[in-house]
Amino acid sequence: MSAGGGGDGGGGRRMRNQKQQYRGIRMRKWGKWVAEIREPNKRSRIWLGSYSTPVAAARAYDIAVYHLRGPTAKLNFPEEISGGVSNLKDLSAASIRERAVEVGARVDALLTAAAVAAHNHEIDLNKKPEPEFDDP
Repeated sequence: MSAGGGGDGGGGRRMRNQKQQYRGIRMRKWGKWVAEIREPNKRSRIWLGSYSTPVAAARAYDIAVYHLRGPTAKLNFPEEISGGVSNLKDLSAASIRERAVEVGARVDALLTAAAVAAHNHEIDLNKKPEPEFDDP
């Protein structure tokens, strides 16, 4: 079974048609992107949250994997991690989850706001409507 959730139910078809872009994330049937990571030497996973964008979920995963595996971790965005990660003193699953969710939520908010701004740029709600035709 693939990481995208193969099988013959509806969700697997979508992932077979789309190439998996980022590690550590998957898309729910209803369109949300989720991230989680397995703890080293354990069967348990750390839940990293649910996001509107795949980039936000991937950034949350990157934070967690960096704290769990160090600078040799395989990251989705290695250029973003280089100097931007504060060292956690407590490497518990709860601390890692909290930091990853914080970053993922910030990225999600920025990307969602940018998408709304781009959409609103097309339609200026503050502009006075112009008449469609002139009456003599």
